[in-house]
Amino acid sequence: MNFGLHSERNIEPEREQKIELNSERNIKPESEQKIELNSERNIKPEREQKIELNSERKIEPNSKTNDMEEDERYLQMYQRGYVEINLDAVLENLKYLKGLSKPRTKLLGVVKADAYGHGSVPIARKLEPYEFMFGFGVATPEEAYDLRKGGIKKPVLILGYSFPYSYEMLAREEIRPAVFRYDMIEALKSAAEKAGKPVRVHIKVDTGMNRIGIRPDREGLSFVKALMHQEGIVIEGIFTHFARADEEDKSNAGEQLGTFCRFIHMIEEELSLDIPVRHCANSAAILQMPQADMDMVRAGIAMYGLSPSGNEDFRRLWPALSFYSHIVYVKTIEKGESVSYGGTFTADRRMRVATIPIGYGDGYPRELSNRGYVLLHGRKAPILGRVCMDQFMVDITEHPEAAEGDTAVLLGRDGSESVSAEALGKLSGRFHYEIICGLGKRVPRVYRENGRIIK
Repeated sequence: MNFGLHSERNIEPEREQKIELNSERNIKPESEQKIELNSERNIKPEREQKIELNSERKIEPNSKTNDMEEDERYLQMYQRGYVEINLDAVLENLKYLKGLSKPRTKLLGVVKADAYGHGSVPIARKLEPYEFMFGFGVATPEEAYDLRKGGIKKPVLILGYSFPYSYEMLAREEIRPAVFRYDMIEALKSAAEKAGKPVRVHIKVDTGMNRIGIRPDREGLSFVKALMHQEGIVIEGIFTHFARADEEDKSNAGEQLGTFCRFIHMIEEELSLDIPVRHCANSAAILQMPQADMDMVRAGIAMYGLSPSGNEDFRRLWPALSFYSHIVYVKTIEKGESVSYGGTFTADRRMRVATIPIGYGDGYPRELSNRGYVLLHGRKAPILGRVCMDQFMVDITEHPEAAEGDTAVLLGRDGSESVSAEALGKLSGRFHYEIICGLGKRVPRVYRENGRIIK
């Protein structure tokens, strides 16, 4: 990839990017480490932190405003289908997650996979001004560079492996790579020399995920020692990732946390190295493992209002994403007629059928064939037959008011009914993360803020 590097970067210099860290760093060795797995959180964030949290949660994602007519005219160009993102819902979710953390704990907003389908740059722009935000997490150098091109100046951490072709760009753009291989050390040092500025890195530790990261043992300690003596490389952070924090039984995550804490203690005791930013808590841990709160926590799926486990059990989270289309054709079929490819649905009576111009080519799961539903006028309309690449059909026999041009809610709320990503995941046999991450680029994103569509 040809990274077009900015000749003049308004990135905040290090002296302006002060990281407020927990003054009490109570990392204890194994003999003193007590892992409490009590998910009850007796934190009272409203009194401990000066963050305006909406306790009554009056936010109504995608609600109509007095400027409805102007917004409706704007949406005419997206009648085939569009995804609407409520930026205020994202911010409210993040404030709620911050309220579950210690006052000095920073948040990393995870915006990988285009912010889980929500749009990384618009989400980052919304959140960047807030002081409690450390920065943003991504999976690849390309995703990080997209944020820089979008004007994002706060730190960007690459959570996965960064290939050597990107190292000079990472140094120039002050993007933080995760490090865990010896060959990365010399290559990053060389890139820092060419860029004329140091590379700040976060050490990735594998405490049980068995994906990437150094082992928390003597060999891992040797890696940290080798890294800390390199000119042009600054160790800014160290982190691990929980494999099972979203499960009701937190014992596995607790074991990983204990392993991580003991390794940090080993580094401090044997190398006299105090790493500024230690982090391990993902969305599930923020919500249910207060003992995993360190210098920073990583807010991912929960920031977008979805449950980490796939169960709709976090009522304080507001889904920020809705998916709309419109009926383009209404027909009546007779008993014995089939619908869509393969004739997998055959009418057992006279029926009214509506066609929706969205399909698996837009990321709408084909597995919802004969299983899923949409909302029309606040009521469910079941999918009939197979979902096609660009269209699918629904039963509107019980919807006598349904007509061509009516709005169909594929994901989101309509009146008292809703279609959630969790529900579609269960119906389709897919993980609910996939539902939102898989929505294609063919479907335009529309952003709403303070009740108005951002044009």
